[in-house]
Amino acid sequence: MKTLNEYLAEQMGNAEFRKEYERVQPEIDIMRAMIDARISQNMTQKELAEKTGINQSDISKIENGTRNPSLNLLKKLAEGMDMVLRLQFIPKSQFERNIHE
Repeated sequence: MKTLNEYLAEQMGNAEFRKEYERVQPEIDIMRAMIDARISQNMTQKELAEKTGINQSDISKIENGTRNPSLNLLKKLAEGMDMVLRLQFIPKSQFERNIHE
């Protein structure tokens, strides 16, 4: 059985798949980072909602990818988790290298 990374590396050989993957990757990164941050703080979506004043349903939508959050909303969520939001611009060559590792 293939691992997810092996399957992904194989699929990246398909130009259409690669283009779509690269198109959605920033949103996936935001979703994963938010979920990981919330879990690292041992918080439920409900607890984060209570702390930030953001509806739990909106937090759920951000985490499952059906809502694109604004930068201000992400900053508010970070503050509610007692964290700092940091964005990065990464050279494409480094990004592509990370995909294949």
